[in-house]
Amino acid sequence: MVGDEAVSGAPELRESYEACAAETRRFLAPMWKATELLPAAIRPHVHAVHGFMMRTDRVADEGGARTDREKRIVRWRSDTLAELRAGHSEHPLRRAFVDTVLRWDLDRAVLEEFLDTILADCVSPPVFETFADQRRYLRGATGTIFEMWTPLLDVRGAEVSSLTSVLGEVCQLVDIIEDLPADLAAGRCYLPRADLRRLGLEIGDLRRGERREALDELVGLQLDRWTGLLERAVPVTGMVGPEYQPFLHTLLLGAQLQFDETVLRQARVFTDGIDPLTSIGPARRRPARPHTGAVPDHVAVIMDGNRRWAAQRGMSASQGHHAGERAAMRLVNAALRLGIRHLSIYVFSTENWRRSQDELVSLFDALADRVVRGIEWLHEMGVQVRWCGRRDRIEPSLASELALAESMTSNNDVLSLTVCVDYGGREELTEAARALAAEAVAGTIRPEDIRPEDLARNLYAPGLPDVDLLIRTSGEQRISNFLPWHLAYAELVFDRTLWPDFGLARLRDAVTAYAGRRRRFGGGLPGPARPVEPAPTS
Repeated sequence: MVGDEAVSGAPELRESYEACAAETRRFLAPMWKATELLPAAIRPHVHAVHGFMMRTDRVADEGGARTDREKRIVRWRSDTLAELRAGHSEHPLRRAFVDTVLRWDLDRAVLEEFLDTILADCVSPPVFETFADQRRYLRGATGTIFEMWTPLLDVRGAEVSSLTSVLGEVCQLVDIIEDLPADLAAGRCYLPRADLRRLGLEIGDLRRGERREALDELVGLQLDRWTGLLERAVPVTGMVGPEYQPFLHTLLLGAQLQFDETVLRQARVFTDGIDPLTSIGPARRRPARPHTGAVPDHVAVIMDGNRRWAAQRGMSASQGHHAGERAAMRLVNAALRLGIRHLSIYVFSTENWRRSQDELVSLFDALADRVVRGIEWLHEMGVQVRWCGRRDRIEPSLASELALAESMTSNNDVLSLTVCVDYGGREELTEAARALAAEAVAGTIRPEDIRPEDLARNLYAPGLPDVDLLIRTSGEQRISNFLPWHLAYAELVFDRTLWPDFGLARLRDAVTAYAGRRRRFGGGLPGPARPVEPAPTS
């Protein structure tokens, strides 16, 4: 293995590694940002692989006539392979890539597969008849690159290489989504033609955004396949050491968020595309797109099913909890996109202390990782984080991170996110009653003057509004001691989806169900629904 100190001796080599990192940062910012989560010893080498990939793409795609680009990529391919045979390179960017391949003994056959795919795409844009044809392209364009850097994560073997390659295919699909309008305008369509024929669509229909119903169906068909592919890649997160897992979790979460955005936009992706999720600067806040009908002001979610989800896949409970934390970030993003103002999530109950010590450690590790990795994004999105629950029993470092998140986001006002950790509803009410009793003993309040508002101001999160919609996943139909005071008039939706699979589509379905109900609050007329603002055009 070789780290920063091993590339710092030769100025030319160090500069080449820096050039690769700069290439990745400029043209593949989400990957650059994810790579920064890796141990420092391997970051330069992962950047070298991705920097080489991006430069190869640019050699094939940018400037001049097709024949000129074809000649350039042929030369680029030939020079790269010759330098690997010679054991060194004088090229300012390839020097680091050749050094990484040689030092880590990366698979040169996989590299040639990548170069051949890019060359073929340059000569003639690929036409996919079926999804299997599309997957061969995805594998060659990006799956190869992901497989190539697998040894950098200190793992080798056919299974992990295969799953890492599938993750690369998923990330290439994200790239296809983001570039749809530009590719269609250039006459390129990276979707299976059989799907278009099945729906009676022409490429021009996609480019013009016409025949909306058929285009929505086309998007749904692609998403079903893409999410199935992502599902296949998920187990790879449990095959690497803990120090490498945040990197893979971030790649998976990014793909899931972009797939959720595709669910929301549907046919509009062909004409509007989707902005990349990650940039080097502050994250861009996407405007809310509430659907027709009443939008609940406060949604509470009991996130149930992590362990069952993991057991169904032969994975550990720890992997299930990490998948659940990714789903929690997807939920926040979905709430922002649907125009929900208050979101409460049941992360850890007072009863959960009965679980095994190993599972408690993995659950808190997953939560701490998500708080640490996600707080910057939450802050940039205008999310105010509040901790609701006991504060005296959680591991001090996690308690410190949650308190820091509260302080850092205290002035945000786009979405209020209440994170219920070590929370129990009966215990909360008991504590509030004790506080009122103490006030009565002190003479600051008379028992006969106590009103509901007096109890509410002594709850863990004073000012938290009543819940409009409660969602529980995994098919269980109980509230499990969650926010009993605030659930007095909530509408309830029980969804059979296991929590890690809960995304924007499921939240939207629950909101749609809520909008169709008549809320009387004990009276004879429906309660007032919050009016829906018109969806922005951007």
